[in-house]
Amino acid sequence: MTSHNLTMKAKVYVTLKPSVLDPQGKAIHHSVELLGFENVADVRQGKYFEIALSSELSEPEAQTVVEKIAKDILANPVIEDYKVEIVQ
Repeated sequence: MTSHNLTMKAKVYVTLKPSVLDPQGKAIHHSVELLGFENVADVRQGKYFEIALSSELSEPEAQTVVEKIAKDILANPVIEDYKVEIVQ
């Protein structure tokens, strides 16, 4: 696929659900505190994906496709939430 056929991009943010323990986030938070940043209450880590989409898709079609990809492949819906943004 050539770059001129790519007119949309999807941004997918995957984060642990608030009820799920986040040891990596806790470790990062501890490091932040050790560096003297006292006003940080909590850190939660997550994953970020960018998906290039064919120009043949409409924005609603792209949203549907990427939502399915996020739900079925990128996130574990038992412990993770996801958010999809379509960018022109």
